[in-house]
Amino acid sequence: MPNNKDRVCIIGAGPAGISAAMYLEKKGYTNYVIYEKQNKIGGKCWSPKLKVSHNGVEEEKTFETGAIMGAITYHAVHEVEEFGGYYHKGPDFKPGEPNMRREFRSLDGVVQHPFEPKVDFSVGKLLSLVKLKKQMKKLNKLMQTKYVGYDCYGHLGIAKGEYYGISKGVEGHCGATKENSFPNYVKGVNPNLKDLMLPFSEFCKINGVEEVQRIWIAPFTSFGYGYFDEVPASLVMKYLDVTTALEFVNLRLWTWQEGTQEIYVRANAKLKNPALLEHEVVKVERPEGGKVKVTVKDKSGKTKVEEFDKLLVTTPLDHFKDYADASQEEKDLFSKIIHERYIDYVAEFEPGKSPVISGYMVENMVPERLGHAMVYYNRWQHLGADCPATVYALANHTGTPDVTYEFAQKTMDEDMAKVGFPVKKKHFAQEVYYCPHVSCKDFQEGWYDRLEALQGQRNTFYAGEIISFGDMEDTCAASKDIVGRFF
Repeated sequence: MPNNKDRVCIIGAGPAGISAAMYLEKKGYTNYVIYEKQNKIGGKCWSPKLKVSHNGVEEEKTFETGAIMGAITYHAVHEVEEFGGYYHKGPDFKPGEPNMRREFRSLDGVVQHPFEPKVDFSVGKLLSLVKLKKQMKKLNKLMQTKYVGYDCYGHLGIAKGEYYGISKGVEGHCGATKENSFPNYVKGVNPNLKDLMLPFSEFCKINGVEEVQRIWIAPFTSFGYGYFDEVPASLVMKYLDVTTALEFVNLRLWTWQEGTQEIYVRANAKLKNPALLEHEVVKVERPEGGKVKVTVKDKSGKTKVEEFDKLLVTTPLDHFKDYADASQEEKDLFSKIIHERYIDYVAEFEPGKSPVISGYMVENMVPERLGHAMVYYNRWQHLGADCPATVYALANHTGTPDVTYEFAQKTMDEDMAKVGFPVKKKHFAQEVYYCPHVSCKDFQEGWYDRLEALQGQRNTFYAGEIISFGDMEDTCAASKDIVGRFF
């Protein structure tokens, strides 16, 4: 039975760990510890500060290297905002606030207008957009009728044609009512949901909505979540449910003045027990019938063993076996996790040649163009052509040889030069473990239900990105769900 006097160990101080601690506090838990091996809060929500010069004035600005944006469907993130007292900007942006304007560019640098019928008008373009609009309406109706239950967080039951979880719906949007909107739990049977285990491209094909991939690809593939021929449709639609997708299309988005990382920095500061940074969990022992023993190494290299009643793992589960006494079921299950290799850098460009608006290069969002720049993010409109930008690429695809980090860096530089933005220097570059998930085959064989069966065994609980999806909203909502049901 849940006992808020239990001592709880949380591994990881990213969005999942910080929100888990917040939700535990809301249930009366105060005896918890968060261990974070890095020297910062926020995990992949990392918003480093750089000094930039514009019109002879130097100022310090945050730049995003992970999560960037949110929308009206970011319910759990908003709860973290309220807890920490730090709020988003937008969707109506004021001068000096980071915004989400964007353009489309061809590989030779020509600005394109694929969704504006009056620009570069042709009958073929008009007919194509009419077709796209019809299919968008069709998909919206399908998700409200044929696929009822698709828009709850997590993937529980889908392999059996069922659904269970917290609703992601927004009352009054895309058919959502008060009863099936956040934070209500929804539960039901719908055999059609099994279609969501198909690759998204195949899901679109069987439903006659192939054209909608033109809308979904930019906020999905370019932001590091993989390709539509390999990723289960459930992942795509958990992240870009119809409401969220429409917010992207209409640029009704959120950003954060000091970056997404600050959401979790502020929340961590409000916790009764803020995260212990540079404390790496190097060993976990879970004796039958006993307390969980956690060995932690601090930044000096000194280790100590602590005992806990419960363990909540919010870090990558495929690494769990490297430091824990993983059971055979845990090893088998977690070995099936795959992830994206996402590469980005924050670049300064030649004088007067920085992009003045964010841009998509859709032609590079195909497996044949692995390692090529897919999107560049201009965060500060008022800096004009003096603004550094973050550039992103994917380096892996199922069935295709990976490209190296070095190849991607070189190719991204070449791409940016070709479209008119020659890189002068890089302030920061990284490869990120991104979007952990499982294959369509493992999904169909009940991977998520097997994970659910492990929750609570050996006093261990699993949260984090893998539970639902790798964006910060689904990650925080997964913590809300796990804490709500098991603590």
